[in-house]
Amino acid sequence: MPTPVPAPWEYTLYIPHDPRAVGICRRALRDILTSHHLPALVEPAELLASELLGNAIRHTKGPAALKLRRSGPTLRLGAWDTDPTPPGTKPQDDESDEGRGLHLVDAYADDWGWFQVNGTAGKYVWCELGAP
Repeated sequence: MPTPVPAPWEYTLYIPHDPRAVGICRRALRDILTSHHLPALVEPAELLASELLGNAIRHTKGPAALKLRRSGPTLRLGAWDTDPTPPGTKPQDDESDEGRGLHLVDAYADDWGWFQVNGTAGKYVWCELGAP
């Protein structure tokens, strides 16, 4: 008997430009994944969401948003911010801790990318995790 495909769902959490909002989103993310019976994704999703939202807060001046979407076996996390500038990474041999977030996203996510939103309305950086 084939395993039933779960119904898709989506949440969007809009946050102010406040570093405390990252922790609030992590707690909401944990509650959402637990309520959808996905406890195995809590830790990697919290790490990835923290990196994406931390970058949005650190490198922009406006509000941000975290979007979670489950479609089939895939969980997509995305962070929107008001700056249309492409996300950047620093070389791996740099001694600084700055700029390493996207290296973590690349290492832990199954896939990731970004796109500009409506020209100058900001950008959306996303990553995906396969759900168990």
